[in-house]
Amino acid sequence: MADTAERGTSGSSEQGAKTLSGDSTRTGPTKRGGGDPASRGRTTIADGVVEKIAGLAARDVVGVHAMGSGISRTFGAVRDRVPGGAKSVSRGVKAEVGEVQTALDLEIVVDYGVSIGDVARAVRENVIAAVERMTGLEVVEVNIAVGDVKLPDEEDDDEPEGRLQ
Repeated sequence: MADTAERGTSGSSEQGAKTLSGDSTRTGPTKRGGGDPASRGRTTIADGVVEKIAGLAARDVVGVHAMGSGISRTFGAVRDRVPGGAKSVSRGVKAEVGEVQTALDLEIVVDYGVSIGDVARAVRENVIAAVERMTGLEVVEVNIAVGDVKLPDEEDDDEPEGRLQ
């Protein structure tokens, strides 16, 4: 036991070796690494992650009937019905993600009778709040293209006729 204590406090020729046992000669906590643990390393966020967050946030707005163009909604509806296929929450959303900022393009279908300007404003606010809160990225722009208006008596494009077999 005395041998272990002597090795820990003696001037060993092995510089930089880590001592596993406690050293009674230290007076304060040893600082390891380079500062705050949260600043060690880098976090990257994929475009698809931001697209999903934005897509879900946009769909939460009253007056948004669907996301994407007619063709993408039709293909998406077919893909959703395929066994094992997941519903695409990022349909109609395109994100460009940098290190600290992101820009978004959304294509939406609005319900007939709602104010398109009010819906677009609400979508921007909801998307910006959700993306910035969840990712920490600054949203520099949210461009919204209204591709269609859903009329009350129209059939839904999301539901293809017939059944897939």
